[in-house]
Amino acid sequence: MKNNREFSAIVPVAGSGTRLRPHTRTFPKVLLTVGDKPIIGHILDDISKAGIKKIYMVIGSMGDKIRTYVAGKYPKLDVTFIKQAEPRGLGHAIWLTRAQVKGPALVMLGDTIVSADLKKFLNAGGDAIAVRKVADPGRFGVVETKKGRIVNMVEKPRNPASNQAIVGIYAFKDTKPLFLSLDRLVKSGRTTGGEIQLTDALLLMLKGGHQFQPVTIDGWYDCGKPETLLETNRYILKKKNPVSKHGAGPASRAPGCVIVGPVYISPRARVANSIIGPYASIGDGAVVDHSIVSDSIINEKAVIMNMNLTKSLVGPNAVIIGRREQINIGESSGCNTRKRVSHNSAIR
Repeated sequence: MKNNREFSAIVPVAGSGTRLRPHTRTFPKVLLTVGDKPIIGHILDDISKAGIKKIYMVIGSMGDKIRTYVAGKYPKLDVTFIKQAEPRGLGHAIWLTRAQVKGPALVMLGDTIVSADLKKFLNAGGDAIAVRKVADPGRFGVVETKKGRIVNMVEKPRNPASNQAIVGIYAFKDTKPLFLSLDRLVKSGRTTGGEIQLTDALLLMLKGGHQFQPVTIDGWYDCGKPETLLETNRYILKKKNPVSKHGAGPASRAPGCVIVGPVYISPRARVANSIIGPYASIGDGAVVDHSIVSDSIINEKAVIMNMNLTKSLVGPNAVIIGRREQINIGESSGCNTRKRVSHNSAIR
């Protein structure tokens, strides 16, 4: 395979993230905080570490928010944004990059966080698909292998013939066969589940004699559901135990508070009179006062007062006052113990 410096990256982030509603009704899934930054931040960090210089990002209806984040946090990255006007599936999103992407490419889905060396993945030899053994393969695309090669793929099978799930990372030493297969699907109108699927294009390639090598990646962390997002948050905090760029730990940003690590508190958050942690992430501009927050994610500009939160997700701009329970509340929502205002919110 060619040197990884010649690779470009395709990152589809146009999906609606229905399993993470209410958070994703008015906010892109990839901008939800996990650990010390939004999901897309972790993905861009991994791509940059792999030495890839050019990135093509396919955005959807809330793409302007993603553009703003990338421009503000990654101004030196060479990112081209391509709009998917209608949600026609992952295969269609990748097909939209065909005029710009030439030669080798890494495809990395927008909800894929891994602890793996992408350089080794790119240099695995031949075209590669990242896989991992899972307990519930029916939730994922699944591969079947024989003699170290992939011989079949099925998207979310009812009766899985394998427990090797497709992680959402693909390496193509030449993207031309991929785009030809996607082009066939688009022009024929062939869909699965009403969408043009990447898996169907890869199957066309397999039937045409193309070979794919499965590469096992053990460190794969799902961000597709509230419970798995919290699991990923725990992993990242435990691994990084992040500190501010000035070298001060989270306690220095929360005077008068009790901090039980690992936690992340943004330098732009305001936290007072509270117990934070373990496994709590508090995003940019959030306010937490007179509260206990553990095993939870508080997204940007949320306000938490007089609360005891655990195993909870709080969306951007949400306001929660004086309620003690498990919370899953979306963007720009509000509730208190005396009067509940429910806008894009789900409380349990």
